Amino acid sequence: MRRPRSGERGSESVELAILLPVAVLVIALVVVGARIAMAGNRITGVAGSAAREASLARSPAAAEAAAVTAANQALRDQHLQCRDVVVDVDSSAFGAPPGSGAAVSVSVSCTVNLSDIGIAGLPGSRTITDTASSPVDPTREQP
Repeated sequence: MRRPRSGERGSESVELAILLPVAVLVIALVVVGARIAMAGNRITGVAGSAAREASLARSPAAAEAAAVTAANQALRDQHLQCRDVVVDVDSSAFGAPPGSGAAVSVSVSCTVNLSDIGIAGLPGSRTITDTASSPVDPTREQP
């Protein structure tokens, strides 16, 4: 059996002390990446739901209210906790005559909180956006 040299004593402890923070940082980056990817997957389709609801409304104000309600409900259904939710509705198509093929466009932005991971230097939040459009109901009545 070989005996370790007396000068190499404790070198494993030094290696562990150097590599442990690097390993923790890599794990934290994987967690951040996974959280962003999951949020991106979950927000997909939220704007589509909001655009469909807005396109069935009879007026621009009703379209905006329906889009906001549908987006918030879809985010709750997806269990996506957003710090800020911004729903932008382009309801200018309601001015077009019925049957003209106009569409309502909805953009939903969700700010996902990342600060609870607790690694210095990582961003505190990330904003994820989904955009969709839906044709306005051709049989709607003008207000």
